[in-house]
Amino acid sequence: MYEPKSFDDLKVNDRVSLSKTITEADGALYIAATGDFGPVHVDEVYAGATRFGRRLAPGIMVAGLCTSILTSELVGTIGVSVEDRFWFTGPVFYGDTLIFDVWIAEQHDETRTIIWEASARNEGGFEVLKARASLKFPRRKPS
Repeated sequence: MYEPKSFDDLKVNDRVSLSKTITEADGALYIAATGDFGPVHVDEVYAGATRFGRRLAPGIMVAGLCTSILTSELVGTIGVSVEDRFWFTGPVFYGDTLIFDVWIAEQHDETRTIIWEASARNEGGFEVLKARASLKFPRRKPS
């Protein structure tokens, strides 16, 4: 967990899968830290009147779990995020258990950049999040 890995340690199709249950505590901590008090996340009455029928976990919090899995389990902590794109393809409710798949889709030696992708599915197999992002690694130190 959180091992420093160099660009040369990584390869296309390296992959990790993890599951996590999204809890009320996760949401409360995220909301308190970010100030994301959108009523669909915190107000049961408001959320009950939406097409979802109940409160949603914050999407960016779920996306953040992808980046956490990426650095803690797959690529380490040396790379720096350059661009992140997330597609919220389905609702995530408190209590949902998500399965995150994160993998290296491309590796560009000339720029020392990897493109990683991710997908999160709920326990019913329905995809709730897709991601595609780039991570740049520092140049090797001269010998």
